[in-house]
Amino acid sequence: MTDRNNIKEWPLLTPPGLENFSCSICLDVFSSPVSTPCGHNFCKTCINKFWDEQVKYKCPVCNELFNTRPDLRVNILFSEMVDRFGTSVRVKEQPCVEPAEVSCDVCTGTQLKAVKSCLVCLISYCQTHLEPHQRVAGLKKHRLVEPMDRLEDRMCKKHDRLLELFCQTEQVCVCPFCTETDHKSHPVIPLKEEYEVKTAQLGKIEAEVKQLIQERQRNIQEIKDTVKRIKADADEEIADSVQVLTALMCCIEKCQDDFNQMVKEKLKSAEKQADDLIKGLEQEIEDLINRNSEVKQLSHTKDHLHFLQAFRSLKDPPHTREWMTMEVRPPSYVGTLRRSLDQLEVTLNMEMKKLPDAELKRVQQYEVDVTLDPDTAHPTFSLSEDGKQVHDGGVVKKLPKNSKRFTLCIFVLTRQSFSSGRFYFEVQVKDKTAWRLGVVRESIDRKFQTIWTPKTGYWTLVYNKDGLLFSDEFDILLPLRAEIQKVGVFVDYDEGLVSFYDVEARVHICSATGCTFTEPLYPILSPGLSGYEGNNSSPLIISPVNQTD
Repeated sequence: MTDRNNIKEWPLLTPPGLENFSCSICLDVFSSPVSTPCGHNFCKTCINKFWDEQVKYKCPVCNELFNTRPDLRVNILFSEMVDRFGTSVRVKEQPCVEPAEVSCDVCTGTQLKAVKSCLVCLISYCQTHLEPHQRVAGLKKHRLVEPMDRLEDRMCKKHDRLLELFCQTEQVCVCPFCTETDHKSHPVIPLKEEYEVKTAQLGKIEAEVKQLIQERQRNIQEIKDTVKRIKADADEEIADSVQVLTALMCCIEKCQDDFNQMVKEKLKSAEKQADDLIKGLEQEIEDLINRNSEVKQLSHTKDHLHFLQAFRSLKDPPHTREWMTMEVRPPSYVGTLRRSLDQLEVTLNMEMKKLPDAELKRVQQYEVDVTLDPDTAHPTFSLSEDGKQVHDGGVVKKLPKNSKRFTLCIFVLTRQSFSSGRFYFEVQVKDKTAWRLGVVRESIDRKFQTIWTPKTGYWTLVYNKDGLLFSDEFDILLPLRAEIQKVGVFVDYDEGLVSFYDVEARVHICSATGCTFTEPLYPILSPGLSGYEGNNSSPLIISPVNQTD
């Protein structure tokens, strides 16, 4: 008898003349064939399993119904024929399923490529297992289509028909029966047409997604570049601090060594003075002891002549100093530490002078190109055509009403504003007796006089007859080493920092720290009235940054 397991391992294509030796259920060579009352043959196991799953008992081939479950009998002649000819069945090679291809749902061993799918059975068949659909009359009526995977998902749940159409109203796939019921009044088109439309949309979406990916990749690269710049800035800052602090520590160490040496020298001098005094005292004590011995020896002489002769020869008393006036003078250290600290201060000031220059170079890297906005300028102001200069003309011009314009305060803003990051600009203030400049919040009141402080939205530096001041709740008078020629303004929006620099002297003037910025900031300039303190007609000029090595 043919080994059933070996046959299943290699799907069979029934040779001519052996069509009747395969079971219509498992499509394999019969194993223990039995016959139904209608004359059809099946594997005993296959037909029993088939009927176990049915409510009514019918033939799987001709669909003849039986009132009771038939008593199956082995077809002895048929079994002998299967045993005789079953061994002559040869396997014909068929293509195995490849990725993205539909596989046969019946193959139990090596999965073969499906050649058709049955919309009645909802099963895909390879060439071997498709054979009954091409031979058996009842199976020939089934609708075969090109291989499809997940056939159950392609069928309408309501009408059990293939989903072949697309409803444009509800954007769902429907079967032909759906167009006659629930979707009767809806426009429907073949799936292929909608597929082409959606494919075109998908291409557009893919392009948009690709663009978004590229944008984010650029953002990542920008962030990485920013981190590199931050690291470079940090390394430079550390290097500068190491240089300055190393010089300072060396100076402190030298100051300590010089101070220690000076103290030790004074101590050594005091110790030598004390030692000399002690040696002098010890020598006088020795001389006095010797004289005392001579006196004591002479005092024991009873011979008058000898006594007088010896007394005459008694040595003169040793010379002694007035020790009550002699003392060890404690060294004076007054001013010693002060002189050392003065030297340290000189060195520290030299190093401090180097800091603003390095700091100014760094902030100048954030230079922005700003121009003055004539719509904000006070009516007496005259602006240059390039928007880089402003001076007070002394005459109030008749201008159209503008909500942006300053009317009482003699100010002008730039066209540009900044809501994040860092920016820096420079303004020439040469030959002026009064001016004000800095940055302001966008929401400042431009129509009425106010106090120009950070609390009201102004961070400004002002110069007038009182000197150089930073406008705060109380004006802060700043040291003025020489007449300022050009002022640099640096803002770090995110850190809440506004700093001012004397560009020519390369000196830091002052900074406002811990500021809270919640709206755009505008650079602001005021050249002051032209007649202030004599002649103040020179313009304020927004100048390009000249970075020096």
